Amino acid sequence: MSDLGQGAPAVEGAPLDPPLLALDGVDVVRGAGRVAQEVTLRLGAGQIVALLGVNGAGKSSLVQAVAGMLPVAAGSIVLAGTPIQHLPPERRARLGIGLAPEGRRVFPGMTVRDNLLAACRADRTARQERVASVYELFPQLAPKDRTHAWQLSGGQQQMLAIGRALMNLPRVLLLDEPTLGLAPAVVADLLERLTWIAGSGTGVLIAEQNSAVLGIAHRVSVMRVGRIVLDEAGPRLARAPGMLERAMLGD
Repeated sequence: MSDLGQGAPAVEGAPLDPPLLALDGVDVVRGAGRVAQEVTLRLGAGQIVALLGVNGAGKSSLVQAVAGMLPVAAGSIVLAGTPIQHLPPERRARLGIGLAPEGRRVFPGMTVRDNLLAACRADRTARQERVASVYELFPQLAPKDRTHAWQLSGGQQQMLAIGRALMNLPRVLLLDEPTLGLAPAVVADLLERLTWIAGSGTGVLIAEQNSAVLGIAHRVSVMRVGRIVLDEAGPRLARAPGMLERAMLGD
């Protein structure tokens, strides 16, 4: 899979050093309140980190802050050695941040191909090559090339949202609730594709409620009431579901 990577299974172990993405003491503001406080998190190249929490835990707000959509009131966000917490979203995208937002937010009146092309800043040849790579990663999208996005299934729209985020070859891929509303079989296929993306060296940060991501996550950070309350190897948490439940819901 030329640009978008080939599969590599999740392995147990510590965060990679030096990290590709580093959050230190991050506070995130939404409206008049702080929705994330003193968050420290590490993501390495080729690593999948799951940010788990119930509704309102602050995980989506944290992902949006990394992408530049919400302000950071304190702390630092560093991408490959460059502080980005004060940069606008478009600068962060150019430096290598890609986002597939909650709710997919594809352009419903545009075709699959045009959704992908609209997201890419490369020249015409590179854009066409990257569309082909997205279709290789998500074969279900290829026969829908000229189909309008509103006509796709929920799973296909999620594939399109992720493919669109990959069109600029991000170093870090942010995913906000990617499995929301999807059937278990579709979720399983989607998670397999994410391991392939990580296999290319892309760091993948997934904000989720669905514990199915434990099957692919190298590390899991559990967020509750705006704070990280547990950081653990994904495979270990997968073997200890009680630990995860206590962390997400409290004792």
